[in-house]
Amino acid sequence: MIQFRRWARDRFATRGAAAFLTAALVVGVLVGLGAAVLVWAIAGVFSVFESVDDALGWGKWLLLVSIPIGLLISWSLNRWFGPGVASGGVTETIVATSLHGGYLPTRLIPAKIAATAATLGLGGSGGREGPIAMIGGTIGSSLARYTGFGHDQIQSLVAAGAGAGVGASFNAPIAGMLFAMEVILRSFSVRHLNAIVITSVMAAVVTQQLVGEERLLTSPAYDLADPLQLVLYAALAVVAVLFGVAFIRVLASTSTFRVPSRLPGWTLPIGAGVLIGAIGLVFPDSLGTGQRFLSNLLAGGGDSSEAWYALFALAGIKMVTTALTREGGGSVGTFMAALFIGGVVGSGFAQIIDPLWTFSELEPGAFAVVGMAATFAAVARAPLTSVIIVFEITGNYGLVLPLMLGAALATFLGDRLYADSAYTIALTQSGIHLPTNQDIDLLDTVEVVEVMAPIEEPARRDMTVDQLTDLLDRTHHHGVPVVADDRLVGVVSYSDIARAADGETTVASIMTDRPITVTPSLPVSAALARMAALGLGRLPVVSDSDPGELIGMFRRESVVRAYHAALGTATGRELYRERVRLRSQPDAKFFEMAVMRGSPVSNAMVKDIPWPDSAILVSVRRGTTVVIPHGNTMLQPTDALTFFGTADARVELGHIMEPAGVETTEWRTE
Repeated sequence: MIQFRRWARDRFATRGAAAFLTAALVVGVLVGLGAAVLVWAIAGVFSVFESVDDALGWGKWLLLVSIPIGLLISWSLNRWFGPGVASGGVTETIVATSLHGGYLPTRLIPAKIAATAATLGLGGSGGREGPIAMIGGTIGSSLARYTGFGHDQIQSLVAAGAGAGVGASFNAPIAGMLFAMEVILRSFSVRHLNAIVITSVMAAVVTQQLVGEERLLTSPAYDLADPLQLVLYAALAVVAVLFGVAFIRVLASTSTFRVPSRLPGWTLPIGAGVLIGAIGLVFPDSLGTGQRFLSNLLAGGGDSSEAWYALFALAGIKMVTTALTREGGGSVGTFMAALFIGGVVGSGFAQIIDPLWTFSELEPGAFAVVGMAATFAAVARAPLTSVIIVFEITGNYGLVLPLMLGAALATFLGDRLYADSAYTIALTQSGIHLPTNQDIDLLDTVEVVEVMAPIEEPARRDMTVDQLTDLLDRTHHHGVPVVADDRLVGVVSYSDIARAADGETTVASIMTDRPITVTPSLPVSAALARMAALGLGRLPVVSDSDPGELIGMFRRESVVRAYHAALGTATGRELYRERVRLRSQPDAKFFEMAVMRGSPVSNAMVKDIPWPDSAILVSVRRGTTVVIPHGNTMLQPTDALTFFGTADARVELGHIMEPAGVETTEWRTE
């Protein structure tokens, strides 16, 4: 193993961006293989279960034995290989990415596959998407560590692996990409994007080739037959939120259960397994992943004998069996369970409304589709992932308006009814508060004017496509602004050229007029958010006072280079890690302290001062100027220092900065 690590470091660590993207591709292939192995393992264990059932002839009663055995195996693997084996997997991956530098031990990969196969193959309730997300994240973490990549690249590969696992399970690479950024990273930072895209696509391709589509969730295409039905879809979103929040509450309530100290630990998986098996005798569709039952609903309403109240009851039972499986030591996730609950609720809702709605014909399958997206948005607080994954499952954009409406409304209402998602509730109960927007706060200090690119050569309205192609080739850009009389009139890119009839077509006929722009004083964080929201790679920069005066171009690559350079310094990396660690502590906050004459820190460099471990220097206010500190920044008398840290760190800082003969409390500022 040591020789392999040395070989991997020699091949990857010193080869820059190309080596990193190659590593992302390798992670995608490995995650695709891992997802396929997990599917095969679950199917293999289930095949053994069926063989035993045929031999014994116990029928459904075998569940009273098989489920406890599956939970006991998973519980035992968790004790042998460490925490994380018997869990959903997504929460643990988020914590590893945010607080542990992306570290996930390699030994979790085989243990997680075995635990999930035993849990689901023997009848446990839940999904495989959470476990495969953790398996994918662990693959990314292991490869990144073996190849010697830095902290930031490890985070990218962990998130990429996790998202690729989800995308591979559904053959939905775009949804996997969004899951990585929206749920795992909780950030849409562009520096992670390339690796995540490559990994997600490669994993989905590999899994589909190995497993085929018959084991994936599928649905026919649906369309919005009548715009008036949007009212019904909005009502469905409200119902889906109630079920989604109920699911989170069930997960929260069962997570506090503990085995009495007088009983051995193995009684928990045995007891929970027997209870789940007993429920499964009455509600067999509440066990397993539920993909087959859900696919039937998506195809047009499922079994016609299932009344709406039976479907609603099944959704509630699914919450209970999934929660019991997780807390009984099983390795299952909540992703598929949330989709199952949403699909069942959507189909049942359509049955209730259908006799009352006389304006147009209702498709129960379409309501099941929207119910899935709305419920998952409420459970995971990931509206983009919920919409896109349904797009990719159905392969059709006909329900785009109901899906967007349902996901947005469900996220909005879910936030107000219950603060935590299914992935953060366990952390909140443990007193862990993860940081949010950890990339945007750094970019808030940089304005567009500092990173915008100059206008090398704009396009003209009367240019032909052939002339434009030559211009783009010379400037090595994918898009340029279009000007007329030195005024911005549009933007044009290679994608616009593809729509041209021939090389003599003019730029005026293919360009995008009235383009979205940014101004020089806008924070880079806001410009990036605008760019991501529109799916663009560049934005014209116009004067603050004149929206037609073109002064530069805001391009993605310039910001990425600047941000990587900041993180590349030793001081920058340590400040970044320390900020993330401190922001997870509830009592940490911003405060300001002044540098007095005679203070030990006066005329000293930042890197030479013994700062407390629980505080981070954020900025230095020098007169009317704000300085972003670096290791070589020299502190001067009368500087006002802004810190982020705990109350204890503030007291310690007071003693460090206290001038001789001066009481700290007299010169500390609020």
